[in-house]
Amino acid sequence: MSKARPVGVPVTTPGATQGARSNYTNLRVEPADHAIGRSRGGLSTKIHQLVDGAGLPLVVLVTPGQAGDSPMFEPLMAQLRITRPAGRPRTRPDALLGDKAYSSRAIRTHLRSRRITAVIPEPDDQKRHRQHRGHRGGRPPGFDADRYKSRNVIERGFNSTKQWRGLATRYDRLATIYRGAAVLRAITLWLKRLGDAP
Repeated sequence: MSKARPVGVPVTTPGATQGARSNYTNLRVEPADHAIGRSRGGLSTKIHQLVDGAGLPLVVLVTPGQAGDSPMFEPLMAQLRITRPAGRPRTRPDALLGDKAYSSRAIRTHLRSRRITAVIPEPDDQKRHRQHRGHRGGRPPGFDADRYKSRNVIERGFNSTKQWRGLATRYDRLATIYRGAAVLRAITLWLKRLGDAP
């Protein structure tokens, strides 16, 4: 029995409603570690999500508890598909809101290359390193503090997700079953928003 510790990255998309040796590219294959890892609180599993501006989940992945948040950014973005009435699914949001854990050079470069606005605060240690380098440190990354205030939707979304006891405390042996429960919870949240469920 392990506790689930959710983390997430909110994504804003107008008009649209790896760590620990696991296989995150083929979600039907069971990871070798079953997404159970040892962290400070003992055995645990993390739920990683991309959510839209309203806090509704778009992508759900699970990893062992000791896996970092930043390495899961690219697997999450690779799974993002928002269908449209016509044309290919949308895979590029207009902006991505994330906490300081996602403020790495690799993530910012990835977002810049895909023309996605990064709304990620710069950690104090990165500020000090940049200032220490002087003019070679470059300019500070752009940061929209007003837009960042809406990042709390991910915390509120996880609070509603954790109302399911099976997600708050993991009882499933297989990671695919546990992730299935997290996806089912995401579906119920979407159904409530769409008005098809009470």
